[in-house]
Amino acid sequence: MADGGPGPSGPPLALPPAQGSSARSSPRPPPPRTLQGLLQMAVTAGPPGPPPAHEPMSEERRQWLQEAMSAALRGPSEEVEQMKSCLKVLVRPEPLSGPDTELTADQQEREGALELLADLCENMDNAADFCQLSGMHVLVGRYLEAAAAELRWRAAQLVGTCSQNVAAIQEQRAGLGALRKLLRLLDRDPSDAVRVKALYAISCLVREQEAGLLQFLRLDGFSVLMRAMQRPVRKLKVKSAFLLQNLLGRTPEYKGTLCSMGMVQQLVSLIRTEHSPFHEHVLGALCSLVTDFPQGVKECREPELGLEELLRERSQLLREHEEFQEELEFCEKLLHICFSSPTDDSMDR
Repeated sequence: MADGGPGPSGPPLALPPAQGSSARSSPRPPPPRTLQGLLQMAVTAGPPGPPPAHEPMSEERRQWLQEAMSAALRGPSEEVEQMKSCLKVLVRPEPLSGPDTELTADQQEREGALELLADLCENMDNAADFCQLSGMHVLVGRYLEAAAAELRWRAAQLVGTCSQNVAAIQEQRAGLGALRKLLRLLDRDPSDAVRVKALYAISCLVREQEAGLLQFLRLDGFSVLMRAMQRPVRKLKVKSAFLLQNLLGRTPEYKGTLCSMGMVQQLVSLIRTEHSPFHEHVLGALCSLVTDFPQGVKECREPELGLEELLRERSQLLREHEEFQEELEFCEKLLHICFSSPTDDSMDR
């Protein structure tokens, strides 16, 4: 399996001097590695002024030009071959028994294949090629539920990378059940690393993806997100709250359902926990929930929540810290939306 990006294996090519050139001329730059660079070199090469008299191309110079063009063109095909090699590693049967050293080496090779694929699929064309090679089937069918957490989180990361770079395969992912498995990982996996990467993949599948968002709603994804926000893992709390804030702004038609699930009460209970940077996104989510939604405002005004007093105390605290200005703005916005109207009756008009 290849262990790096594409590129020639030999030393850098050196441009041979044209016939009749001076031995004291300045050294030539290395040859370009892209067609654009090659064209730029062709346009800018040569001294200023009238073009020199035509000279036949030497064999050495012709060979250099052929090698430069080959280096510029062979990158994509090499990366496809690398992905094929990685998939060969991933689809082979897992050893059921054997010495510990062999089992460890086998898992490390699979981890390396997933890591290389993740790097390659940052490129949109490579991600599309990977999916055409049935790579997504391998990830969802085998590695999201692999026994080793190191394989599960790497597979989830790769699903997310491909999902954000290849929106056209949304239906394929839905048919494979990727989102259902990722939500299960986020909700139940014993590994925090797996949960974080599963959340990343879920975010890539549902943000700006209408089909993924609808499936997320059918699978009760909001409840899974709320539970993730209550985990004692800072990165998980922050990213869950941020995704919730984003989705609430895009799904106003589901605000009633979310209120009936107790979303307002759960968000307020999170704000009451020890202060953390993730509170900014919790307050942002609450703002999204109550904006242009009287039922949400009415629930925020329930006396037993004590939200108005909480927001005023938090605002006073945040004014002393410039790094929390966005959180302060959310507090002030909530105070304005929920507690600036004179009576509750105005909310029912």
